[in-house]
Amino acid sequence: MDFFDARSVTFAEPIEMLYTCHSKVRRFCEQIKMLPDYLEENGCNDVALQAVKQIAQYFNVAAPLHHQDEEEDFFPLLLRYAPQAQDCIDRLLQQHESLHQNWAALAEEFAKLQKDKSYRLEREILERFTAGYDVHLALEEPLFEMGKQFVPQDELAAIGRKMAERRKPKV
Repeated sequence: MDFFDARSVTFAEPIEMLYTCHSKVRRFCEQIKMLPDYLEENGCNDVALQAVKQIAQYFNVAAPLHHQDEEEDFFPLLLRYAPQAQDCIDRLLQQHESLHQNWAALAEEFAKLQKDKSYRLEREILERFTAGYDVHLALEEPLFEMGKQFVPQDELAAIGRKMAERRKPKV
């Protein structure tokens, strides 16, 4: 990675922002995969609890917003210009439901760990969560490329503004 060539992604580039969210999901999924072995070696220390807290914050707040961005803004817009994406989008929407269910199960595991530092996480729940995202991201990212190819830039900018507005604090 070239840190001097890095640039910030903003909602003015909504597809790049969607990719950025996926990068965070991948990073958190890697942490989830490593967590059981880390706990076995080090116990439930402050590092583990901080990781759990950060993962929970992302999947409780940012991930649902990301899915809302896709469901309310990106997918409908993409379908106007690339109706051939319909079957894929239908599968992704079903996956959003299962991803939320998998997160609820994982969040329960995290709550048990936070309550009882000696609790052993159910690996199957962690694996189901991360595997669900592996499949989901692989199916979804080609649609981002279709969006770049088929959707006019001014319409992408418009959904970027909606995505940014969605994240503004409610007063």
